[in-house]
Amino acid sequence: MADDTFLLSPLPDRACLGVIAPSGPPRAGTLDQVVPMIERLGFRAKVFPGCAGPAFLGYLAADDERRLADLHAAFADPGVDAVLGLRGGYGAMRLLDRLDPALLRRCPKPLIGYSDLTALMALRQQLGLTNWHAPMPASDWHRGEAGWSDAMALADRLRRGLRAGEPLGSVAMPHPLNRGVSPVRGVLAGGNLAVLTALQGTPFMPDLRGAILFIEDVGEDPYKIDRLLCQLRLGGALRQLAGVLLGSFTGAESPDDVLEDYFGELGVPVLAGWSSGHTTPNLALPIGLPVTLDPRARTVRA
Repeated sequence: MADDTFLLSPLPDRACLGVIAPSGPPRAGTLDQVVPMIERLGFRAKVFPGCAGPAFLGYLAADDERRLADLHAAFADPGVDAVLGLRGGYGAMRLLDRLDPALLRRCPKPLIGYSDLTALMALRQQLGLTNWHAPMPASDWHRGEAGWSDAMALADRLRRGLRAGEPLGSVAMPHPLNRGVSPVRGVLAGGNLAVLTALQGTPFMPDLRGAILFIEDVGEDPYKIDRLLCQLRLGGALRQLAGVLLGSFTGAESPDDVLEDYFGELGVPVLAGWSSGHTTPNLALPIGLPVTLDPRARTVRA
């Protein structure tokens, strides 16, 4: 593919970001900041009703019907250029068997988010649609200078789109978990490890054969990471990977020994220490697009 070919088209000037809350409710005081932050980035915002609740079951932004209606409405709205998750938490998985695949195919605008939105990205990947695994306003953008830098980097990425061969980032220092010397290419799949593993055994688990598996997580002790990876292994999901990209594992003791145990002898290239997930910087990644992982150069390119 030529270097001037767009894999993800740039958003137009003053693009409208449709903000939805398919998972948890915003923390107190964060929702009011969302529109001003989006406008400071040079975009317009359309906040869908479920973002304001009322919360359901104490941990969902709104009931399933409201969150599902918002999601469908945001993608169907011709005035919305991309759909942005408000925050993660839990709840997107509850919507998977109610989503309208035909509507999503007709409206192939990007979905932006991470964490619990891994569930929606897995379904969209099955439909041939691409997602930006990237920071969200009520989770990251308002968290001081580092969070705002991530927001500006995402805004720049959205304006420029993504060209074939473009670098998505690099890992500055060698990592003991790195494996392999030759570049490998495959569709980037995955996201949050706990959410991805919860999809195994359902029709919504992405096909990882020939894929580059990206995983990250937060607040999961090493034995929990072991349990999640063991489930993926027992289910056959790790058998035919092209490569592995290991993101951040924060909020708990380092799981590097566990990651080494599962991926050290897998026989595929591994690039570890990638700054993406529940961390800053949270580098944007295109889930559902082919990328080239180069373990020797410690880079990933579109």
